[in-house]
Amino acid sequence: MWTFIKDHWRDGFEILLLAVCIYQVYRSFRATRGAQILVGLGTIFIALTLASAIFKFEVIQWILTRAATVLAFALIVIFQPELRNGLARLGSHRLLSFYGRRRMDFLERFADAVMNLSKKRVGALFAIQRDISLKEQLETGVVLDARFSPELAMSVFYPKSPLHDGGMIIADERVAGAACVFPVTEREMKDRSTGLRHRAAIGLTERSDAIAVVVSEETGGISICENGNLHRNLTEKQFREKISDIFISGKPSHETESNAQLDRKDPLTPASDRDLVSH
Repeated sequence: MWTFIKDHWRDGFEILLLAVCIYQVYRSFRATRGAQILVGLGTIFIALTLASAIFKFEVIQWILTRAATVLAFALIVIFQPELRNGLARLGSHRLLSFYGRRRMDFLERFADAVMNLSKKRVGALFAIQRDISLKEQLETGVVLDARFSPELAMSVFYPKSPLHDGGMIIADERVAGAACVFPVTEREMKDRSTGLRHRAAIGLTERSDAIAVVVSEETGGISICENGNLHRNLTEKQFREKISDIFISGKPSHETESNAQLDRKDPLTPASDRDLVSH
C-alpha cells in the first residue's frame, strides 16, 4: 500500500486539483444564462462525437477535430461576463483579502443605509447586479455612476426627491442609476397585501440573478428577494447575516415568501409601495 501511494500520489493530487477547478467553474456558471449555453454546446458536442464514433462519420469527426481550437476561443468570447465574474469571485476569497475587505466595506455601508431608511420609514427599492447585466432596466432611469453611501441613498429615496420614484441599481459596488423601472411579477401572490415595490423586486429577480432589497414606507419592514423568493420583515441581524451569506459566503437561498419565521406582526400593505409608479 505504501509503495502504491508513493508511486501514484501525484495522480491523486492531479485528480483532486482538477476536481477543485471543475467545481469552481461550476460555481461560477450556475444560475447564469451562460450555463444554459454551455449545457447546449456540450450536449451537441457529445452527441456528434458519439454519432461519429458509432457510425464512423469521418466528415463530422474531421470537423470536430479541427473546430476544437476555434471553439476554445469562441467560448472565451461567449462566456466573457461569466469568466470576469468568476475571477471576481476568486478575488473575493478570504485568502485574497483586499477585495474581500472592499466588498465587506460596501456591504457594511449598504446595510447601514437600509437600516437608516427603515428606522425613518423611507420607502426604497435596491437592485444589486451580479452576473446578468441590468442595462435594460438602467436605461429606464437616470444614470449616476457614484460611490454608494447611506447619505446618497437617503437623498435619492427622500419622498420629495425627483429620483425617489423607482429603483436604484448598484453595479460593481457603485450606484449605476436611480429612478429605474423594474418588471413586475405576473405571478399570483398568496399574500394580497404584497405591494408594488415587492412585486417589482420579485419580477426583477425572476428575470435576472440580481438581489433586490425593499424597505417598506408604511412599516419600515426590510425584505430581500433572490431568485424570485421574497424574505420579508427581516430584523437587522437577519438582514446583515443574509446579505453577507449571499455576497461573501455565496450561499444560495431556497426559502419562499411564506416563511413564517421571518414575518412579524406588522403587515406590508400596497399603500407602502404606491410611490413606485410615476406621478
